[in-house]
Amino acid sequence: MPPATGGASPDASFAVRFLALGDSFTIGTGSTPAESFPARLASRWRATGCTLVLENVAVNGYTSDDVIKLELPSIASFHPTVVSVAVGANDIVRGRSLDAYRENVRRILDAAKASGARVVVLPQPDWSRSPSAATFGTQAALAESIATFNATLAAEARAKGAEWVDLVPLMQQQAAKGQLASDGLHPSSEAYDAWAAELARVLASPCAR
Repeated sequence: MPPATGGASPDASFAVRFLALGDSFTIGTGSTPAESFPARLASRWRATGCTLVLENVAVNGYTSDDVIKLELPSIASFHPTVVSVAVGANDIVRGRSLDAYRENVRRILDAAKASGARVVVLPQPDWSRSPSAATFGTQAALAESIATFNATLAAEARAKGAEWVDLVPLMQQQAAKGQLASDGLHPSSEAYDAWAAELARVLASPCAR
């Protein structure tokens, strides 16, 4: 199990326990874990008076298979009240079929929902326009795959009763503006912060009564 980042050990004094599952786009690759969207979102919720601990177990390069095998066990140990799910880019990179991805997404969402936690699901950004993406295929082909995988993730999230947050328009704007980290692939720190700002805007605070 990879080391968690962004929080302390959970205990009964914390009203909200936020578990972030995913890949590089969740751990904040290109920036730092402290600049990731879960850390920024947690900070915004805390600023409203929400008592919260964050456990971000996302890992750069992880596929949906890796989330199942190496991240889902954190549900049992951390006992989250909020779970975020964002995965799919590395499934595309490694040539995973859409059907296999869909089945894995169902397993991830079933496990998250079974915990009783509130489940929030995000798309992957449009990394097809990133300079480093040329290694993985043409821009047009990658953009089509990203859109298809995002649509599948959205459909499964809604079917499972999770909260789908459509950040695709924002992410496409960021891609068009070239809001990238120095690695030429991942979003910039400012881009991650914009995701958190939009999530804080559209999601009810987990501490709201």
